[in-house]
Amino acid sequence: MKSFSRAGRTLGTLAAVSLAVTLAACGSSNNSSAGGSSSQKSTSASSSSSSGSSAAASPSVPKGTGNATLPTGQPGKGKPAIVMGDKNFSEEYLLGELYSQALRARGYTVNLKGNIGSSTTINAALQSGKIDLYPEYTGVIYTVLAGHPDNPTSAADTLKGATAYENKHGYVVLNPTPFQDADGLATTKSYAQKNSLKTIDDLSKVSSFTYAGPPENATRYQGVVGLKKAYGLNNFKFKPVPIGSQYQALDQGKVDTIAIFTTDGQLASGKYAVLTDTKGIFGFQQVVPVVKKSVLSQQGPAFEATLNAVSQLLTTDAVVAMNKAVQIDQQDPAEVAKKFLQANKML
Repeated sequence: MKSFSRAGRTLGTLAAVSLAVTLAACGSSNNSSAGGSSSQKSTSASSSSSSGSSAAASPSVPKGTGNATLPTGQPGKGKPAIVMGDKNFSEEYLLGELYSQALRARGYTVNLKGNIGSSTTINAALQSGKIDLYPEYTGVIYTVLAGHPDNPTSAADTLKGATAYENKHGYVVLNPTPFQDADGLATTKSYAQKNSLKTIDDLSKVSSFTYAGPPENATRYQGVVGLKKAYGLNNFKFKPVPIGSQYQALDQGKVDTIAIFTTDGQLASGKYAVLTDTKGIFGFQQVVPVVKKSVLSQQGPAFEATLNAVSQLLTTDAVVAMNKAVQIDQQDPAEVAKKFLQANKML
């Protein structure tokens, strides 16, 4: 899903109206807040996905106590310019646009550096001072950046560990989103039916299969390592493919299974079966803005509140709809983000 260009065709007038209506409905949430930058409520969650599901169901996730009320006026006027980064796939392009556009609408000067690279690359950019903040996934912070060998058993524990790691290095984790975009494993419905596959465990019944994903999955617990250690699967061959091309490889019959993200727009087609992760190797992946402490202090409370207000709107339905617009319909992430923010009265 990650290979689409940031610049796609823009929305036509009718399509824009239709998308805005859809995104307004998707963005509606009964949550009073989406998370917390300093203290979070602990509610356990369990991830679930099923064979043939269009997108994995979102478990309950921890909500924080931070202020998520949208500031009015132009509180950012006169504040120093900041640099926001995003990673190297389409959902991150959307997140970067959503957060930066909302901040600019409130007078903040935001320079968005997009498509910086993987989590380790963008984290290095943050630590070196090249960027001041970026959106990251809590499970990635916990396992990839902090290097914990275990996988937390709840979203709350994942958030707690991610927050501790970032605080130690001089950064603040703001409110987590209602949605989470976890890793997963999928195949075609026909392959799943032919081999009676409903869970990842069921792959042990297949004599051999191929598994495609980004190159880094070769060494990640959420990829090859977890499939071998947790599931005892040694009957597959890993095929590294460029980010975003795994669905094409699967559709063309070049591979049998692929690494996916549970908010991929492609899953909305109903063509794929997401196998249930009974061992919990994929963990929990809410999105949080990670901000340098000094920048947060410098920009003032309205800066944090604006970011939290955006996060609060990001439900699973909203993110899947926006991902589909970018990944499948090849619309410009900036335009999709703009329509979403306008539909939700953020611009």
